[in-house]
Amino acid sequence: MGEPYPKVTAHDLTRAFGRGTRAVDALGPLDLTVAPGEFVCLVGPSGCGKSTLLRIAAGLLRPSTGTLEIRTLSARPAAMIFQDYGIYDWKTVQANVRFGLDVQRVPRREADARAADWLARTGLADFAHAYPATLSGGMRQRVAIARALAVEPELLLMDEPFAALDAQLRTILQDELLEITQALRTTPLFITHSLEEAIVLGDRVLVMSARPGRIIAEHRPPFPRPRTGDVRAAPEFTALKSELWDLLRKEAVPA
Repeated sequence: MGEPYPKVTAHDLTRAFGRGTRAVDALGPLDLTVAPGEFVCLVGPSGCGKSTLLRIAAGLLRPSTGTLEIRTLSARPAAMIFQDYGIYDWKTVQANVRFGLDVQRVPRREADARAADWLARTGLADFAHAYPATLSGGMRQRVAIARALAVEPELLLMDEPFAALDAQLRTILQDELLEITQALRTTPLFITHSLEEAIVLGDRVLVMSARPGRIIAEHRPPFPRPRTGDVRAAPEFTALKSELWDLLRKEAVPA
């Protein structure tokens, strides 16, 4: 049964920005354990430190105090997907998807084959030689997803990747992400403002407080895997959404 140890462990994690009297406590103290293969969604009010937590997990920021540990088998365990796509406009779609493999010095033939596989899996095969500027927002986000997954990351960090998309496209990409991640050995950590998104995707939904963000509740959506977007129509879906909204509303209203 998979790996026995947690993939991510945070203990007494905090992060402040600035110094002295101007210091702002952005995050924590926070404790978190994520099991290998578990899809964890984080929801919370704006400015509660969700992105800060993800950046610490990605190695882009250091904690002020406490620890965040990732148990990994590889030297580059994490791939990150941002809201603004984070892809390179001067590279073709194929070159963008191959980029992480090039960084890892994967041999050219294998890199091309893996990139082609992910282009096909994300519906981008016909756009391999196009440049991102010619693509719609949804297609650009597919490029970002394909690029992140091509490196076969142990940890997939997603910072509101669908926030800029319209509701219909968002639903389609959520369903695609469900299908892809259920077929992979990756551990997704997903930040979103959308309660629907968190409930559709997550094995566990963690609710964060207003800044400095702490975890104030956790819920496990009662939908087994493999799961599809059909769960949106379930009565339990609506009930859980309203329970989470009650918690979030209290945090979003200033004291």
